[in-house]
Amino acid sequence: MAQIDPTASVHPEAKLGGNVTVGPFAVIEQGAEVGDGCVIGPHAYVTTWARLGVEVKLAKGVVVGTDPQDLKFAGEQTTAHVGDRTVIREFVTVNRGTTYHMKTVIGADCLLLAYSHIAHDCIVGDHVILDNAVQLAGHVEIGEWAIIGGLSGVQQFVHIGAHAFIGGMCAVRKDVPPFVKAAGEPLVFAGTNNIGLARRGFEKERITAIQQAYRTLYRSGLLIKDALEKLRGEASTPDVEQIVRFIDNRSKHGVIGGPRSRGIDEQVPSGA
Repeated sequence: MAQIDPTASVHPEAKLGGNVTVGPFAVIEQGAEVGDGCVIGPHAYVTTWARLGVEVKLAKGVVVGTDPQDLKFAGEQTTAHVGDRTVIREFVTVNRGTTYHMKTVIGADCLLLAYSHIAHDCIVGDHVILDNAVQLAGHVEIGEWAIIGGLSGVQQFVHIGAHAFIGGMCAVRKDVPPFVKAAGEPLVFAGTNNIGLARRGFEKERITAIQQAYRTLYRSGLLIKDALEKLRGEASTPDVEQIVRFIDNRSKHGVIGGPRSRGIDEQVPSGA
């Protein structure tokens, strides 16, 4: 049984699950899908194109599923998806997709803090945290468990790997590989995210293998193609294979460099 404030506007053809709570002056449009146990806060706006999983919480003024801010958009029937148990805080905006992906996706168990923006065609993995006022441009892809510090902006088409940690007030113009910390201007590799990995149950030997892989990439003096061949030729682990795969499939922007390098941007795949 839904609990709907009398001042809310819920279209009779919106699809609401059980035990949904809708706050004062919230709007849920025709065709929107809201899963069981969702909480829709005051003045939130859930458009026709929004698809919310179970137990999603939208705080005051959150907007999900509005049109992309893309001049090429021509009114296509695209969507914006929010995964189960994700919490979206005050005044966050989530645009729906374009024909590029046909949808914008936010994974399960994410936390998006106040004033963040998720643009069209972004793909955000599970357990991701966006701190206050993080701004994602279109087509950004973020792996699971990544954390982006407050007031940071991510350029369009940039990829951010799983378990990465990006400091606050950073301009993210290149891809950030998995398991690393990144900070500074320009953004550079600042070590492996050891604390975050340990908190998520990574054993010491697993973290050590990741550290060694990044020593090869950033400290050995090898060209990236040679460093990758070295990593492929050594006894590898699934985590190191994930690092190699990420760099092989990097976007056209290339990958952040170390403090004294210009970035990993050689031999970008032709399809990137």
